[in-house]
Amino acid sequence: MSAESGVPTFRNAQIGHWARYRPEDMATEEGFRAQPALVWRWYQHRRQMLQGVQPNAAHLALAEYAQRHPGRLTLITQNVDGLHQRAGSADVLCLHGDLMEDRFLDLPRHCCHPDTVEAGDPPQCPRRGNMLRPGVAWRGVVWCGVVWFGEPLPLPTLEVAQHAARQCALMLVVGTAGAVFPAAGLARLARDAGAKVVIVNPHVSELDAVADAVLRGTAAQLLPLLLAAHVPTPPGGMADSA
Repeated sequence: MSAESGVPTFRNAQIGHWARYRPEDMATEEGFRAQPALVWRWYQHRRQMLQGVQPNAAHLALAEYAQRHPGRLTLITQNVDGLHQRAGSADVLCLHGDLMEDRFLDLPRHCCHPDTVEAGDPPQCPRRGNMLRPGVAWRGVVWCGVVWFGEPLPLPTLEVAQHAARQCALMLVVGTAGAVFPAAGLARLARDAGAKVVIVNPHVSELDAVADAVLRGTAAQLLPLLLAAHVPTPPGGMADSA
C-alpha cells in the first residue's frame, strides 16, 4: 500500500551505498551486535527516506471510514512507516512494528533512559553502554517498534489481530503477497470463522485461493471506491489487513 506514496519496500530500500548489503543481515540482533554502527546508520537511512512522504488515497480512505463508522474497522498492518497513523487512523495494529520507535538492546537498568542517552551511532546509556536499537516498545494497548528476523511478533498485538479476524464479517486483504506468517494466517482465520475475504492487489498473491473475491488494482485506486460504498452490517464489522 505505501509503495504508492513512494515508500520503498524493505528490500528496495537497498540503494546507493546500501546496495552492497543484504537487508536480511541488517535486521537481526546478531547483525546489530556485530556491527551496531552500520545497522543504526541503515535504519537512519530508512527513516530519512520517509521524510516528505505523505499518506495516499488508500490511507486516507481507511481513516475516513473509521471516523464515519466508529468501532467497525480494525486496521492491521505489516507496514512500519506510520502512514496509517499520519492519515488519522487510531489504534493501528502494527504487526511488524513502527520504524520510528527505539528501545534498549539489553534489559535496561534504572540509569538507562532514552532522554539521557549519549549521542552516537547508536546512542547508548553513558553509564552502562546499553545501546538503543530499533525495537519494540509498549504504547497504550499495542506494542510498537521494528520486529527483527528471528524475533516473535508482539504477542498482545497479534492476539488482538487474531480476535478481530475471528469476529469480523468482512476482511479486506490489501497489497500483501501473503507469504509471511503469522500475518498471512489472519485471512484463513477470518474465512474459517465465516467472514467474507476480499483481496485487493494488482498482483497475484498466495492468498488469492482463500478469497471470496479478488480485485486487481492498487489500494489507492480501489479502497476509496470500496469504502465509500460499504455500509457495515451488525454485529460483525470489518478487519482490514494492509
